[in-house]
Amino acid sequence: MSARQTTSPDAVDTVETAVDAARESTTRAGGAGVPGPRPESPVAPAPPGPVTMAKALNAALADALAAEADVVVFGEDVGTLGGVFRVTDGLAARFGTERCFDTPLAESGIAGMSVGMAINGMRPVIEMQFDAFAYPAFEQIASHVAKMRNRTRGAVAMPIVIRIPYAGGIGGVEHHCDSSEAYYAHTPGLKVVTPATVTDAYLMLRAAIDSDDPVVFMEPKKLYFAKDRVDLDALREQYDAGRSGPGADPRAALESGGAAVARTGTDATLIAYGPSLPTAMAAAAAAQEEGRSLEVVDVRTIVPFDDATVAASVVKTGRAVVITEETGFASVAAEITARVQQRCFHSLAAPVLRVTGFDIPYPAPKLEHHFLPSVDRILDAVDDLQWED
Repeated sequence: MSARQTTSPDAVDTVETAVDAARESTTRAGGAGVPGPRPESPVAPAPPGPVTMAKALNAALADALAAEADVVVFGEDVGTLGGVFRVTDGLAARFGTERCFDTPLAESGIAGMSVGMAINGMRPVIEMQFDAFAYPAFEQIASHVAKMRNRTRGAVAMPIVIRIPYAGGIGGVEHHCDSSEAYYAHTPGLKVVTPATVTDAYLMLRAAIDSDDPVVFMEPKKLYFAKDRVDLDALREQYDAGRSGPGADPRAALESGGAAVARTGTDATLIAYGPSLPTAMAAAAAAQEEGRSLEVVDVRTIVPFDDATVAASVVKTGRAVVITEETGFASVAAEITARVQQRCFHSLAAPVLRVTGFDIPYPAPKLEHHFLPSVDRILDAVDDLQWED
């Protein structure tokens, strides 16, 4: 593990325990040690087992490596270790160290090397081990990754995926938790996406790797080991059908924006993405017990932003709260609020409100629960939407 990684012992134990549990559940999913049915006995297909987001991302990387010989995966500790969060676990052993390999602790070098590879026809997928570790690479990302295609009038594509584990909720110390999405969203030439579900993690990462434009792929750290019953084989078939057949192409969301309604409602819209989506869903469930029907929209693609889906929801409900973990000033939440206010002004019954992190450096692990949006803070904002009772 990187010498620069200074995560607190409790946080490391939490992550390692989750990794072990995920691996154990994967081992047991096939029913090891349980006698199988007799050959002549008809057996109903087993329902899909629980899959973690980390596993879905791992499967997406493996499938992309298998599908395209020009895909390479590299970064700090992604090879032998399999990544701090085990997202690249087993890839080096399966595909070789020429296609999944470790790099020195030099983020600017990782990003710069990816530019050279992309110019020469490869599709690099690079990992920045933690969100705040990526800042030394920002000059390369902003000046070269984001601008090369424009600078060459489209002659040189930049099919680079920059994977960034981001946001809080894991008890990480300084430089290990940050919400940096606004930096990338503010940089023209970059696509910025963040999945909140296991299914989206697989489909969106496959689409990002297939894109000829650079994609900053923001992975919510606290959701790496969230589980859902997902059939990975079905997702592979779905993605392949969308690429070559009549099925819905998952890559379309990266071209025009891909927001989705995660929960329907009538009284107000909660707009969230990535790590904030589960909190927004919990708030909507709590509000239902209080007699309010809240719709939840998952932004999914910060850039490009899906104005149509978000605006349609707000026009229907007449009220909106934007929820993100980042600091509020000059944030993605501020941009979303402005866009909703501009497009839905005549349908709004109240100003659009925001629930975000506070305008302070990311706090110490024991204080982060005060910093992050909570169900109570969201419900308080909903109460402030000028209801006429």
